Amino acid sequence: MFKHFALAASVISTLIFSLIIAPINSFAAPFVEGKHYTQVSNSMVPSEPKVTEFFSFYCHNCFNMETKYLPEIKAGLDKQVTFDTKHVDFMNSDLGTEVMRSLAVIHTQDNQEALKVAMFGAIQGDENDGGHDHSAHGDKHESQVNSRDDIKKVFAKFGIDAAKYDELADSTDTDKKLSLWRQQQVIYRVQSVPTFIVNDKYAINMDEMRTLDDLINVMNYLALQK
Repeated sequence: MFKHFALAASVISTLIFSLIIAPINSFAAPFVEGKHYTQVSNSMVPSEPKVTEFFSFYCHNCFNMETKYLPEIKAGLDKQVTFDTKHVDFMNSDLGTEVMRSLAVIHTQDNQEALKVAMFGAIQGDENDGGHDHSAHGDKHESQVNSRDDIKKVFAKFGIDAAKYDELADSTDTDKKLSLWRQQQVIYRVQSVPTFIVNDKYAINMDEMRTLDDLINVMNYLALQK
């Protein structure tokens, strides 16, 4: 699974560094298809404009995006644009499926952001800065999530008992979500994370995003004008 994360590591790390140090400026020229974004589907534009993030709880760049940048990104989206998250299936294993199910369960709760951070922390390490770099020198962190029982322990801290978790994780709605996520991962050619898909049709080219404002602007541009 790690090769998928490695594909994006240098690009996303460069972006994150740029988001920290670069001034907030928008592009002087319109966004260009094939450069700033790529059409990955011929789907009709949905009734409501939306941005979808494909991510993994195992990806430290996704952890950084979740805790440091998504709050500002969501705040910068036009009020018409909704934001959704979907978990990739790079692991193709029983444990990977259980982790995907955990996100589907999170989607049924009111405190979604706190639960997502808790899952990131259980898998990557509960770092004060909101992220954990497995490539760091001397890193010895081991995931605390190796089974559904381990995931239940994370959710129990938020008042979701084992029986309720099983009910939600094994529901028909959850099965349908996982099936859709897997299909869309293939359709949208998601090979690295985080990946942002706009209106089920366009993938943002993250290596062309120089500032956080660039990313927000292209999301709004594609969601509302395409």
